[in-house]
Amino acid sequence: MREVFQAELKQVGEELVEIAKLVDKALSEARQAFLDADLETAQEVIAGDARIDFMQNELDERSIDILALQAPVASDLRMIVGALRMSSSLERMGDLARHLAQDARRRYPEPVLPPQLVDTFTQMFDLDLEIIEGVIQVLETRDMGVADSIYAKKAKVNELHQSVFTALTNEDWDSPVSTAVDVTLSARYLERIGDHGVSVTRKVAYLVTGEWTPSASVEHPTGHGHVGSDA
Repeated sequence: MREVFQAELKQVGEELVEIAKLVDKALSEARQAFLDADLETAQEVIAGDARIDFMQNELDERSIDILALQAPVASDLRMIVGALRMSSSLERMGDLARHLAQDARRRYPEPVLPPQLVDTFTQMFDLDLEIIEGVIQVLETRDMGVADSIYAKKAKVNELHQSVFTALTNEDWDSPVSTAVDVTLSARYLERIGDHGVSVTRKVAYLVTGEWTPSASVEHPTGHGHVGSDA
């Protein structure tokens, strides 16, 4: 019975990695769709989100069955509960990638961004991709040496996110209100993707160490909120 239980736990972990890899693919394609006004790729991201949702539901149902049938204790219980919460964060990252693709589709054939913000958003996309790739590594190896790098990248995303608002309030901003709304929401999507990446990382750290220690290095530069939240 114990061998079956351990096999089920291993499968849950493997499914988390698979979902994270799908999120990585979705974000990479959303980047292309968003920055290059690529309608075909945007459609693929939007359609592909259903696969992430399906896998999350499957993982959650499997985890609940394990809780009901195996009555895990201590570290095993933390693993199952943590998996339920991590799958939710990963699914939300997929949703946010879909939102970015939907922005690209809605604006097509025009770009979402004014020229002066292309570099800022490119950096945010690239950092978020590095974050999700770090999350995959953490999920696969439980090597928490990657965690500090993830937190540092999220701090840079926060800075870039804040710079978007600075650009919106500059005197030389001359784009229409609709563009300002799109820019504001898209920047928030990218900032939240990083939030969820950090949230998953911290949950894995808890599984490894048994301690829940928020990292001050990933607080928002404005001092409001913390990226470790599960909202």
